[in-house]
Amino acid sequence: MNVQNTVDTTKATQAASDWWRGGVIYQIYPRSFQDSNGDGIGDLKGITQRLGYIASLGVDAIWISPFFKSPMKDFGYDVSDYRDVDPMFGTMADFKELLDQAHGLGLKVMIDLVLSHTSDQHPWFSESRSNRENEKSDWYVWADPKSDGTPPNNWLSIFGGSAWQWDSRRLQYYLHNFLTSQPDLNFHCPAVQDALLDVARFWLDLGVDGFRLDTINFYFHDKQLRDNPGLPMDQRNASIAPMVNPYNHQDHLFSKSQPENIAFLERLRALTDEYEGRACLGEVGDAQRGLEIMGEYTTGDKRMHMCYAFEFLEKRALTATYAKQVFDQLEDKAGDAWPCWAFSNHDVSRHATRWGLSDEAVRQHAVLMMCLRGSACLYQGEELGLPEADVAFEDLQDPYGIEFWPEFKGRDGCRTPMVWAAQDEQSGFSAGRPWLPVSPPQAERAVDRLEQDPNSMLHHYRRAIALRHAHPALMSGEQMEMAQTGPVLTFLRDAPTEQVFCAFNLGSDPTQITLPEGNWYVIGEELGSVDGEGALSLDAAQFCLLARDKG
Repeated sequence: MNVQNTVDTTKATQAASDWWRGGVIYQIYPRSFQDSNGDGIGDLKGITQRLGYIASLGVDAIWISPFFKSPMKDFGYDVSDYRDVDPMFGTMADFKELLDQAHGLGLKVMIDLVLSHTSDQHPWFSESRSNRENEKSDWYVWADPKSDGTPPNNWLSIFGGSAWQWDSRRLQYYLHNFLTSQPDLNFHCPAVQDALLDVARFWLDLGVDGFRLDTINFYFHDKQLRDNPGLPMDQRNASIAPMVNPYNHQDHLFSKSQPENIAFLERLRALTDEYEGRACLGEVGDAQRGLEIMGEYTTGDKRMHMCYAFEFLEKRALTATYAKQVFDQLEDKAGDAWPCWAFSNHDVSRHATRWGLSDEAVRQHAVLMMCLRGSACLYQGEELGLPEADVAFEDLQDPYGIEFWPEFKGRDGCRTPMVWAAQDEQSGFSAGRPWLPVSPPQAERAVDRLEQDPNSMLHHYRRAIALRHAHPALMSGEQMEMAQTGPVLTFLRDAPTEQVFCAFNLGSDPTQITLPEGNWYVIGEELGSVDGEGALSLDAAQFCLLARDKG
């Protein structure tokens, strides 16, 4: 028996199973990525057509936002059939083709499972609401009104108003944390948990490599339906909902993030672990305790592989002070957690606009993300440096934006069509009229134009992703000695074979830093990493990356 070969094989298998640890995940919002049939809406065949482009970025996986059957009141996050593809996006055969093609290119495929709620058109809800005695009568959260006919408690919906909707069939209220057409499932019912685990098994059997789990901390509610306490003004923030939304006026102690959730997550992880190399990425939506919950949900090897909170998705700029604060909190509340960082996604304004970044700063932030401990999510078009699109009120599709206009313009500005061809009327997205208008400022940054310029943002992102993969310390090493000196953020990434020193000037003025002593060499020069010894002057948006070999 060759012991060394056995050890090498074991390490290779472990590495393949841990692809998610430090991996780069590319998020696709299917309605807006690529339309293959001219109806103005992106689809699965369109994604398949563009898989070569995605693979060329060097990412490890794709995450596809929901494509299940749905009445599309919330654009697929209101599921009416978990086991089929909505005709708008194609067929199950189209998905299987996408899966095969992606795997052939070395891309993992994660799908977006929305388990906390369904559409009110799901057969489960139709049966549950029919009367109080049917087999699924307790599959959703039903409650009697107060004696005066008002809702059972003060819980609020993220999309505005009460989280309770009256149903005349049962003469009861049902819970909806989002739209009234998105009733919440009752996870206190064992049959509901079993049914949802069966859904996960269905997709795992098809060969998906994991799940992005929407609103993972919304699964359970307080059985006693206790009122949420009010939240003082100085404790409110807009990380989960805009400040004009009264949802921010409550501390949501009882409507979400319940302790019973842990046991379900462990059941889901146990199921996932029956399949080699699969991963679960949870979305934690909590404005006050996001990092703490992230820690609870990813502790050990029996819960989620990784989670992301909203610390870097809010309007507050990513300064050195704030980054240090976030990582200090993470160390304090969830030192063993494996985070996944995102600067943009389908729910928030694109970070280039949200933080008012210059192109140089966008480039710097791309490198920073690839240097931080954790996994990384890139949102489609982020690699082009796309700004937020300005969508006129008459073109809005998002019910959230329509409800809170004009103080909050909703999520359509980050969901406009991907721009592929600068000279095409619809930027290569569709032969028809897109469901949202193409943004002219975004069209100027179309893929075909940026491909021709070796110094473009697109090629910069490719180089940043390649740098991450080239250095074990950046992929999965420990993060140490994070410090903030004025506008400069510094930290070390440490792996058994190497150590990397990272310094980023996140301010607007030049500043000097002292480089660590030792036998270091510059890495990332092709990305703009600057060289120096002893004292180094860093201009705004400049950074310095140094590495040294160990042992």
